[in-house]
Order: sequence, then C-alpha cells, then structure tokens
Amino acid sequence: MRYPNIAPAYRLEYRELTKLGFPVLVTQAGIIVVSFADTMMVGAHFTDELAAAAFVNSLFVVATVMMIGFAAGMIPLVGALFGRGDHNGAGRTLKAGLQANIAVAIAFTLIMGGLYFILDRFGQPEELMPVVRPYYLTVLASLIPMSVFNSFQQTSNALNSTKMPMWIILGANLLNVCGNWILIFGHCGMPEMGLTGAGISTLVSRVAGATAIVIVFRRHKRYRPYIEAFKGSGKLADIRRRVWTTSYPVMVQNGIECALWAFGAIVCGWFGKLQLAAYQVVNTMAQLGFMTYMSVGIATSIRVANHNGINNFDGIRRSAVAGLNLTLILATAASLAFLLAGKHLIGLFTPDMAVINVAYTLIWPLVLYQYGDAVQLTYANALRGTGNVKPLLWVAIAAYIVIGVPSLLLLGDTLEMEAVGVYYSFSIALIAAALMLWTSFRRGVAREERNYLAHQSEGK
Repeated sequence: MRYPNIAPAYRLEYRELTKLGFPVLVTQAGIIVVSFADTMMVGAHFTDELAAAAFVNSLFVVATVMMIGFAAGMIPLVGALFGRGDHNGAGRTLKAGLQANIAVAIAFTLIMGGLYFILDRFGQPEELMPVVRPYYLTVLASLIPMSVFNSFQQTSNALNSTKMPMWIILGANLLNVCGNWILIFGHCGMPEMGLTGAGISTLVSRVAGATAIVIVFRRHKRYRPYIEAFKGSGKLADIRRRVWTTSYPVMVQNGIECALWAFGAIVCGWFGKLQLAAYQVVNTMAQLGFMTYMSVGIATSIRVANHNGINNFDGIRRSAVAGLNLTLILATAASLAFLLAGKHLIGLFTPDMAVINVAYTLIWPLVLYQYGDAVQLTYANALRGTGNVKPLLWVAIAAYIVIGVPSLLLLGDTLEMEAVGVYYSFSIALIAAALMLWTSFRRGVAREERNYLAHQSEGK
C-alpha cells in the first residue's frame, strides 16, 4: 500500500504560518519591548511604583485580554468569508463586530470604574494607594480606543493582512516609550510624573493606534471593498448575534484564564511588596514566551478558518499540527533564554537586589510554564479558527478555576511557597488546559467531518 507524500502540504503550512505569523511576531516583540521598557522605567524610578503597577496591571489584564479575546472571535467569521471571496459579508461583519466590541468596552469601563472605589479592600500595602489611583484612571480611559483598534486589527488579520497592524502597533509602541521617558522622569520641560506619566503615555499611544488603523482602512485600496460594504445600509442584528455567539466564549475563556493570574498577583501581595514586585518582573518576562506563541496561534487560527470556509478538514488538522511544532520550537528558545540569561534579564527591570533575588527563584517554574502555555494556546486558537468555541468555556472553568485556584492557594499560601508556589500552580493549570483543548479540537474536527460527509452523501 502506497501512502501519499504529505511533506509538500506541511511545507506549505509552515510557509503560510510563517508568512502570516512573522508580522504578528514582530508586533508581539514590539509589545514585549514596550512592556519591558515600561517595567524597567517604572522600576528604575521607584520600587513602590513597580509594585503599584503590578497590582493595577493585574486587574486590567483581565479586562484587556477579555476584550482582545472578544475581538479575536471575529477571525473565524471574517476568515471564512475571505476564504470564499465574500468581500461584502466581510465588510458588514467588520461593522457589526466594531459595534459589538465598543459595547463590550463600555461595559468593561463601567465595571472597572466601579472597582476603583474599592481598591483599598484588596489587601495591598496601604502606602501604594496614592500611586495606584491616578495610574488606574489613565489606564481605564484607554479601554474604548483599544477596542476600536482590536476590531480593525483582527479583521485585517483574518483578511491575511497581518503586516499593516504590525507597523501601526510598532509606531504606537515607540510613541509609548518616548512618552514614558518624557513623563515618568520629567524630561523636555514636563513635570516628573512617575507611574502616572506611564499611564498617560499608554492612553495617548492607544488613541494614536486606533486613529491610525481606521485611517488606513478608509484610504488604502486593499481595504476598499470591505469599507464600501461597511458604509452600506442594512440591518446587522443577525451578524451581531453571530459575532456575539462566536466571540463571547473566547472572551470568557480569556477572562477566566487571566483572572487566575490576577488572583496570583493579589496573593503575592499578601506576602509583601517584594514578592509582588518580583511577580511583576517575571510576568513581564513570561510575555516573551506568550506573545511569540500568540503570533503562531493567530496565524494558526487564520489558516484553520480559511480551510474551514471550504471544508478542508485535512488542511485544518495540518495547520494545527504545523502550528504546534512551530510553537514548541519557540517555547524551547524562550526557556533557554530564561535559563541562560535569567538573572541578567531580571536585573534589567530593577536595581533592587531584594527583588532580583526573589524573582530569580521563579525561573524554573517559568520554564515549565512555557510548554503548557505553548500547547494550550495552539489548540485554543485552532478551536477558534473552526468556530467551535464553546469548549473553551468548560475547559477554562475546569483548568483555571477547578484546578488552578485550589493549586494556587495550596502551593502559594498553605504550603508557604509564596510566589514560587503561585507560578507552579500556573503550570499545573496550563498543562490541564492543554490536554483538554487538544482533545476537544480532535473530537470537534472529526464530528464536523462526519457531518459534512453525511450531508454530501445525502445530496447525491
């Protein structure tokens, strides 16, 4: 029996994933550089501000990642329409998705605005509150412009155009770094504003990014067919419902996952500002892995959505496997960087040796973390590409709440492992999620293939 040569098909997948993923990788690298710069600049200014940033960012990461997840739910819809050449449908989906994303951003602005009034009840060091409050308000004001950018970015990604958002994000990141330098330290005649200056810089850069991507969509000829459909009249209620149905499971899954990390910051705060500052430093380093994996994950989601639009089930599986292989390579590279240069990387963020020593104890948990994160992210994005997103909900509940929260409290608090225990609990939750998502993806694709073949047989 002769087997078909599948190597060319996999070479095609690697090539397409690299072509789509590389601009996203550059974008994510830019975000990492800015995150590194933010933490380094704030840490160089004052350790209390570093701890305050960790607390505020741990709260907002839940809202921002949920908003990013909601916008990412547009990829399977727009990607399938693009695969079929339906420009009108893609443009109308962008319009409906933008409306839905702004509504979600308004809701999160109101929710996070309410939390502002109870910030002193989270058990954090009291001396941090005067620094926390103004920074919190500036980040709060940036949620709505961020939702506008997310909507257009994910639509562009689904249209296999990942380079344009890359350049805009890199420009916004450069603006943010310059703003940090001016406002945190009081250069160019501006007052020295510390952490509040970092928040203002973040707000300005997010408004600039949203404005730029809207202008490009309106003026660039590549997007003209979609903008013409966007401008058209007609009811969008059905499309908004489809956007909601596809997007809310991704949003909730992202929120539950990030809530565990936010809870980890709160628990680390119980052990003092040194543990909290070290947690912030290592979380920033963890983005080196997560953001690079996300680039391949987004590319995998796009390729799976394109294959799904034409019912190419073998292509769906190949895209997922190829994406996993690339992500594991990146996980190994990140792990080696942490092991070989961990102390040097930590030292870039703070001159405080007490913080450096605590953060260095988190390196081995951080390495284990990489592989669970890489696998779960690959299959979460593959599921998103198929449009079969409901398993994301129960996986998130099982892995991050049922398994993750008790593990965090047991290792971090009960066994008094503090931040080290918190980070090992993350690895346990990520590995559990990876196994469940892999199983859900395989079963879901097999079920859809059987249904499609049965429908084809009935048609004959």
